[in-house]
Amino acid sequence: MISKFHYITQGIPDSTHYEIAEKACKGGTDWIQLRVKNSSYNEWLEIAFKTKEVCKNYSAKLIINDNVDIAKTVSADGVHLGKNDMSPVEARKILGNNFIIGGTANTFEDVKKLSQSGIDYIGVGPFRYTTTKEKLSPILGLNGYQNILTKCRDEDITIPIIAIGGIRLDDIGSLLQTGIYGIAVSSAINSVKDKSIITKQFLETINKNDGTTYNCK
Repeated sequence: MISKFHYITQGIPDSTHYEIAEKACKGGTDWIQLRVKNSSYNEWLEIAFKTKEVCKNYSAKLIINDNVDIAKTVSADGVHLGKNDMSPVEARKILGNNFIIGGTANTFEDVKKLSQSGIDYIGVGPFRYTTTKEKLSPILGLNGYQNILTKCRDEDITIPIIAIGGIRLDDIGSLLQTGIYGIAVSSAINSVKDKSIITKQFLETINKNDGTTYNCK
């Protein structure tokens, strides 16, 4: 089952990835995407193992950003692949059918291509400008999601679509009305003092606004 709320870790001063992952888990999230940048392989591996322990303690899924080898080595639940990372087809050959594989898209053409590659969900964005990600793709806004989801319905593409990129609490209602499956956030949690409380607020707001629409269909 793909969660409707994805929390993405981020390197921030005075906190480790696994420390902030635990705070998000305390707030109720069951989906942690470990996004480590500018670290050596061994550093990343150590962080991944420690984050896996956190996820295990809270019965949360651990998704590794970008790195298929790390995901396999630590026996994570899955991997999220960027547009310039390994192809989902190759990742599936390496990881097998029991791993969750997600991909990144910015256009309907991206979504259509990924939907044919055997992945489990697609992160589509950015919703608005964000400093979290380098080399940001064109901003989508609500109209961008509506257009993509309309084309998904027209072509019977039903893979879960996760909105991402600068999303705030007050965006959730309007985003879910477009028909997306769920949302992913990073800085909205990482930038505040009490990460557990804001996580809980995101989850409560999603549950309050979640209708019967299922992603693209």
